Amino acid sequence: MKRDGRHEEFSRDKLLSGIKKACQKRPVSAKVMEDLAEKIVDAATTKFEREIPSDFIGRMVMEGLSEIDEVAYVRFASVYRRFQEATDFVQEVKKLGGQQ
Repeated sequence: MKRDGRHEEFSRDKLLSGIKKACQKRPVSAKVMEDLAEKIVDAATTKFEREIPSDFIGRMVMEGLSEIDEVAYVRFASVYRRFQEATDFVQEVKKLGGQQ
């Protein structure tokens, strides 16, 4: 289920594509990206029987990317959270700094 209420069939390929876009030109191996996608698919299918909310998928991707590569995390977050201003990026980077 999408944010706007539309229903769309879950696609592992689309999930992996989003992860790959965030990790583009970053030192993240294909195996690490595949493993993250598989972890998210497993968590989603375990937790939800029929409909998987897109915000669950988005949060899982952000959580996984924050552990793998901070630049990929900020890239994904900028799209997922629909950053509008440069200050949005700065705030997200500051949050990352607080995690360490």
